[in-house]
Amino acid sequence: MHFIFRLALVLSPILILSPVRAGSPEDRYIATRDAAIAKFAKLSNDNKINETVDRAEAAARDELTGQLAAILAQPARPGFAPAQLNLDTLYKGDMGFGMLDGLRFDADTGRDGGKIGEKRADGSFVEPKAHIIVTSEALFTRWLHEHKAWWDKGSKNVPQQIEPALKFEGLYTQAISTDAAVINFNELPVAKPASATLTYGFLAGRTQDSFPEAADEVFVAALANGKFYIAYGEIEPTVQVPACTAIRADYNKKADAAAEKLERKQISKAAYDKLGDLRQQGEDAFKRCFVQHAPEQPEFAAATRQAQALLETAIGK
Repeated sequence: MHFIFRLALVLSPILILSPVRAGSPEDRYIATRDAAIAKFAKLSNDNKINETVDRAEAAARDELTGQLAAILAQPARPGFAPAQLNLDTLYKGDMGFGMLDGLRFDADTGRDGGKIGEKRADGSFVEPKAHIIVTSEALFTRWLHEHKAWWDKGSKNVPQQIEPALKFEGLYTQAISTDAAVINFNELPVAKPASATLTYGFLAGRTQDSFPEAADEVFVAALANGKFYIAYGEIEPTVQVPACTAIRADYNKKADAAAEKLERKQISKAAYDKLGDLRQQGEDAFKRCFVQHAPEQPEFAAATRQAQALLETAIGK
């Protein structure tokens, strides 16, 4: 399985995209953003990027943060640091370019309660256990339109209708800063808060290659009060289905054995090809098994509660 890592996102509460109003605060934000992107693209093309330009790029993102803060008027979230711009970069060539325009709140502690940035005994650093991204419906709609052909030809881009878009994995891969694809293991039965017009939640993992064996995150998305929210965070315990893992392991074992027989000329290339892609077959069987049996695991209920709590923190009850 191969993934393309770029960015994009999804829709508006109705099925038709509504453009940002001319002269609106959102329109001015987009104009400021696009002017900055064009400026830094030219400097990059002219090989003029240096520390001074990097400081100017950071200042441009600070200006965009201020504009979004005025547009969105977001209160602080208990347990989360002050909001920052969700855009990691205004340089077109950088990974992270094109993320969802919005404010991001990062949890002020890690999953284990550690302080953000602290170094663990194993050498890793404590990272926020959860994140909340907020944008306006108008900016979300504009962002979706910009990303309808974001990925290379032949790759599926985000749907331009809201319900299928929220169920599209690529939406979440494109919207957040990540060097791995977001994987949807299973939809979660999160309850829709009274203020929301639409919600969607799912068990998640990330990968740069094969489908992971355990779901270790939850994602929730919602449209409420003219705002669009994406919230995501690590879960404890992770959700696994050992029987499904065993099925994939068996397919992988068969794949190894077949490759060895081919190498030793114990079977012909035609016989080997007839077996098909055994590893992919095993991955597909794992997915089917997981969807069927994950809801039976006690960890699934715990993940649903954690997703519900994160959703309510994001938009309020």
